[in-house]
Amino acid sequence: MGFPILFLLFLSLPFSSAKLNVDYYKETCPEFPKIVMENIFTKQSTSPATAPGILRLFFHDCITDGCDGSILISSNAYNPHAERDADLNLSLSGDAFDVIVKIKNALELSCPGIVSCSDIVAQATRDLVKMVGGPFYPVRLGRKDSLESSSAKVAESLPTADMTMDKIIEKFTKKNFTVKEMVALTGAHTIGFTHCKEFINRIYKFSNTSDVDPSMHPKLVAGLKSVCQNYTTDPSMAAFNDMRTPGKFDNAYYSNVKNGLGLLSSDSMLAVDPRTKPFVDVYAKDQQAFFKDFADAMVKLSVFDVKTGKQGEVRTRCDQFNNLNTA
Repeated sequence: MGFPILFLLFLSLPFSSAKLNVDYYKETCPEFPKIVMENIFTKQSTSPATAPGILRLFFHDCITDGCDGSILISSNAYNPHAERDADLNLSLSGDAFDVIVKIKNALELSCPGIVSCSDIVAQATRDLVKMVGGPFYPVRLGRKDSLESSSAKVAESLPTADMTMDKIIEKFTKKNFTVKEMVALTGAHTIGFTHCKEFINRIYKFSNTSDVDPSMHPKLVAGLKSVCQNYTTDPSMAAFNDMRTPGKFDNAYYSNVKNGLGLLSSDSMLAVDPRTKPFVDVYAKDQQAFFKDFADAMVKLSVFDVKTGKQGEVRTRCDQFNNLNTA
């Protein structure tokens, strides 16, 4: 990419995100990349659910009110309804929150008061995606942590599996993301799992004419009925999003949805809706095309509505504001 194009790209960025750069901590906290990498390697090695967990946490944080670490705040007497306590966030991975705490604790010993929690989330997400086979992409740093966290903002921002494709696309386009970027970001479903309650309606009492969703492969239905048979007594029951390569970040997810192996109704819709199907077809055939578009979309998402300067703070603890009275 030549200098003029880079310069134009810089000019097209929101002013706050243009202040960010990949070498932000080079002088003030040179151990930052190493500390993040060491901690995520240890955590992922013992808890493979960490990578998909933090990728989901990152998306939920960024798409709601910008990449500002507001998802990390715990509710308290002054702010009783923090973002992480919204219904749509209750299933976020404990491993993801845990690794952020471990990284923050290590950084506070190495360079106290320097690195924001939101930068930790962004860097750790990229490193974990790469660790499980996904693409590398640059992470610009210098975000500040939010000064507010409200569960009321979550439902209006996050797409859900039971929405129509019109509504899902609207959720993304309202945040200035294209349909192509939406389809690429949904490829995150190539790793991780989903709790049975999120798709149980597809395999039991689907409609008056069919017990199961006819768009689903019969073998997938049989497998899910076996996995989820006790989900009412054990709500932790879950199934892999990608049955073929559940721990590897690759393009198998797109082949799956084309072949009736999409876990969620929103996954299945991607393969048939005329607005999304062309991208699914390309990504199913060409992993490099998917990786490039996913990386580009993640770069854009990672600077979405970031806070800089006095718009935020560098928290001492990721789960609470420096001023505990902040709401």
